[in-house]
Amino acid sequence: MRLITILFIASIFNASYSQNKEYKLSFKIIDQETGLNVDNAQILITPCDCGGVTDYTGSFNVKLVKNTYTINISYIGYETYSQMISLDKNQLLRIKLHKKEEKLSEVIVKAKKTNDNVESTQMGIIKLKALEIKKMPMALGEMDVLRGLTFVAGVNNAGDVSNGLSVRGGSLDQNLLLYDYAPVFNPTHLFGLISVFTPEALSSVDLYRSNIPSRYGGRVTSVVDVKVKNPYVDKFKLAGGIGVLSTRLSVETPIIKDKLLLITGIRKGYTDFLFPAFSKRLKDTKANYTDGTIKLLYLPTEKDQLSFTGFYSKDFYQLDFVSRIENINSDKNQYDFATLNGTLKWIHSFNDNTNLKTVLIGSHYTPKILFPEREVNNKIEFSSNIKYLSLISEFSKKVNKKVDYYAGTQLNQYKIAPGDLNPGTAQSIRPVSLPSEKNYELSIYANINWKPIKKLFLSGGLRYTNSFLVGPYTSASFNENLGTINETSFFSKGKKVKGYDALEPRLGATFKLGNHTSIKTNYAKTNQYLQNIYNTTTPLPTSRWKNVDFNIKPQIGNTYGVGVFQNFNDNTIEVGIEGYYRDTKNVLTYKPGADFFLEEFIQKDIVQGQGKAYGVEFSIKKNKGPINGWLNYTWSRSFLRSINEKLGDRINNNQWFPSDFDRPHVVNGTINFESKYNTFSFNFTGQTGRPFTIPNGIVSVGEIETPIYLERNNSRLPVYHRLDFSWKVHFSKSKKNKRWSNNWIVTIYNIYDRNNPINIFYKSREDYLANAHLFRDSPLGAFQLSILDNPILSLTYNFTFQ
Repeated sequence: MRLITILFIASIFNASYSQNKEYKLSFKIIDQETGLNVDNAQILITPCDCGGVTDYTGSFNVKLVKNTYTINISYIGYETYSQMISLDKNQLLRIKLHKKEEKLSEVIVKAKKTNDNVESTQMGIIKLKALEIKKMPMALGEMDVLRGLTFVAGVNNAGDVSNGLSVRGGSLDQNLLLYDYAPVFNPTHLFGLISVFTPEALSSVDLYRSNIPSRYGGRVTSVVDVKVKNPYVDKFKLAGGIGVLSTRLSVETPIIKDKLLLITGIRKGYTDFLFPAFSKRLKDTKANYTDGTIKLLYLPTEKDQLSFTGFYSKDFYQLDFVSRIENINSDKNQYDFATLNGTLKWIHSFNDNTNLKTVLIGSHYTPKILFPEREVNNKIEFSSNIKYLSLISEFSKKVNKKVDYYAGTQLNQYKIAPGDLNPGTAQSIRPVSLPSEKNYELSIYANINWKPIKKLFLSGGLRYTNSFLVGPYTSASFNENLGTINETSFFSKGKKVKGYDALEPRLGATFKLGNHTSIKTNYAKTNQYLQNIYNTTTPLPTSRWKNVDFNIKPQIGNTYGVGVFQNFNDNTIEVGIEGYYRDTKNVLTYKPGADFFLEEFIQKDIVQGQGKAYGVEFSIKKNKGPINGWLNYTWSRSFLRSINEKLGDRINNNQWFPSDFDRPHVVNGTINFESKYNTFSFNFTGQTGRPFTIPNGIVSVGEIETPIYLERNNSRLPVYHRLDFSWKVHFSKSKKNKRWSNNWIVTIYNIYDRNNPINIFYKSREDYLANAHLFRDSPLGAFQLSILDNPILSLTYNFTFQ
């Protein structure tokens, strides 16, 4: 009886204990389409009538006794999620929220706090989602990352056709462009008209203009980080579009449900027939292009995520007025260049707040220029390439609500083949093969965000980089006065040629004056070891990439910034004003009269000087409502100067002169009018014309009148301005076929037919009577070159099937 009594009491005690034991119920909420964390999602649990909201990582935890619970999760713009669970052990629920089918145009959900622009220690950052970029009217209706960025403060290009971005007065090669971690050395199609990034595969783009985070290095001005969407899908999805410029198609699908997921997209451009419509000057121009992106996502466990991103881009175009090469019997230039990138990433989560990320990256860029010889079936080919490899390992941890940090290492290898000339069957041209060069960069970095008191946010980062060039390599020393080579030295394979190292501190601080107002300040030092050398504002595929060596030192940039930020009307209107100053040492530019085509020792044709840029940017943005958009104004200056003792190598006699990207005044505005089925958008841009060089005089060489250029960038093109329009008609899914949705986009680029020149050039007048009323008795004629000198109307059809 005693034993029975003891067992009976123990069973009652055990049942009572089991009934009152608490288990941990964890949530991870993500966007089904983008894979981004959803913060501030509301979680209601019954019958306990408890719950809460997710944090910035999309996470929420609660302890509950054993029972059966009903969970309801809701968030604005998403379908409500419901699930019933039996809680008898610790559980983690990974939940994907689906966007609502009926919505005003496109609901933009950002995985950040609504007042992040006020509280964040990061200053000078622009974050754009793919849906925001899609709203902007683009040339020929194409969604475009780089074009979208030119509408924000402090970002410009060299004109309607320009190969890249200038950020706060910096040169094109001073920007680091990443596509899922892999660098893109030529980011545009069609001479710079559109970017190479596959539209259907994009998730977002982050532009860092100031206080660049310490995980990024290698450029002195900015970082453009373009992200490919994660294919978090549970069913097949087909999307694409047909337009004047290209045809696009993408597929998202699970291969193994909840384990292996795929997204792939491809775009094919067919534009040869369009160029005569743009300009008579382009009647003999030909162009076509292809780009494609594929991403595989593998989820082996709840704590591990493996992904592979592949990217391919190829362009071919023909021009008849760009360049002439001595002894080459050709009147056309054909350009053929390709990019092949791959990124393999593994993320291991130790818990909700601690992660380890490892990334292996490869990039191969192969530009070519072809010269078809007249009257014979032969092409002379000039080719070069860049091979890039990188390994990144980064540990990140959120300690608590006040402190989070990350630390990591990165090893880069750059192998550059600067140029090979293959004459084919041409007898008058000798083959040339310039020696390749290899450079390594080893970096160690760390960054911490700290909130010591309620109103103060601090950010500190440090990056140490050791860059060194290795053999085989031939180094030359120069006689600066004579411009000749004194002697050369050969370094065998693997031997260190020259090394540079540097510490790069990054500091930021934010002080809140109220719930919706803050003051920010920052400082960042960056070094650049890879540089692009060109003598036009739109670098061609033949521009030279060069590693640092004995004669070419790394660029060093110091950037300072301060700003005031204010939100109004429940954080729906954001206002900011930022000032910045950047000084740059060892800026690379070409000497007067330089010609570095097929030059082995390019140091003879370049100089390194100083640069400075400063300005003030004002912006106002309305995020929500049927009428939304932004307006910004920038006043800025950008100057360069040489510091050479030799008179013939001086530029503007070593005085400060405007850089190619000096734009004192820039105004950009975007406004969207949204209804249930229509979105009307207008974009306006206006800016001071870019500097260019005019002759200081004319001399007669024999019977040829030749211009003399004594100063660089001593004049300006006319003011640039343009208005664009787009009308998007979007349809809800029909009752008969709920899996199909589509929209039409009508775009007018350059509505009021503004003739914006990209250059003004001079040539001798053979007939002095022709156009005498324009040129009078001048032996030279000045001619204005415009590419897109007419309004461009386009119609694009987009569809989604899932």
